[in-house]
Amino acid sequence: MSARAASPWLQPSAAGLIHRLAVLLIAVTLAGCGAGGLAPVDSRDGYGPAPPGYYRIRRGDTLSEIAERRRVRMATLAGWNNLRPPYAIYVGDLLRVKPPDGKSQPSGAVSSRRTASQSPPRAVRTSARTPAAVTGADAASSGIRWVWPAQGPVKQGFRDGDRTRQGVRIAVQEGAAVNAAADGTVVYSGSGLKGYGNLIIVKHNARYLSAYGFNRELIAREGDRVKRGERVAVAGRSANGEGLLHFEIRQNGVAVDPLRFLPSSR
Repeated sequence: MSARAASPWLQPSAAGLIHRLAVLLIAVTLAGCGAGGLAPVDSRDGYGPAPPGYYRIRRGDTLSEIAERRRVRMATLAGWNNLRPPYAIYVGDLLRVKPPDGKSQPSGAVSSRRTASQSPPRAVRTSARTPAAVTGADAASSGIRWVWPAQGPVKQGFRDGDRTRQGVRIAVQEGAAVNAAADGTVVYSGSGLKGYGNLIIVKHNARYLSAYGFNRELIAREGDRVKRGERVAVAGRSANGEGLLHFEIRQNGVAVDPLRFLPSSR
């Protein structure tokens, strides 16, 4: 891959570029294997293991994603935890993932029954506290006006420190428009980064880049100036055949949670 194609990911120095690119390629390879859902880990975040029947919420988790992994309907999971739209969940809280009192149907509230050996689990709350991902929280500080790159629900969220989840994956219809999330210049358009398929990278300013992977067709070419909301690619699908867009935002070369920059409305 040419130096021109590699440089957009990581900021300038030629000396550090090769090292950073090597790290990136390792991450990309792992990212290609990350579409299968949540990692089965409850205790790496400093909170300790979750009690039986509960899951400890981690950064990047969404209710729909947890429900899919646990093979439970999202509405059922919401009922067990007394959650209502927009189903906000919070890092560090405990989410009930087994039927309360052994019942197969949701009771509409988190069960208060606990064994003597269990510490009291905190219910998932919708009160005003920092959620797992605060949509748009960092948009103003970026100095960029962002929009969603595609229509569709978030299939998989970002997870800080997890190289397999350096962006979000949005469920889309294959053939749907993939749009630039903000004004910028296309600095990469190709398929040379393993794990991303046909990939577009847009540079927005000296600090921010966005990336759009798994495309069926690339429309924008390297050097093109694109406007926010302008179509840059045609959506494709992931290795498992699902219509999917992989979307990343990188700040100074480091992957950050895209939901913190994208607006709450689409």
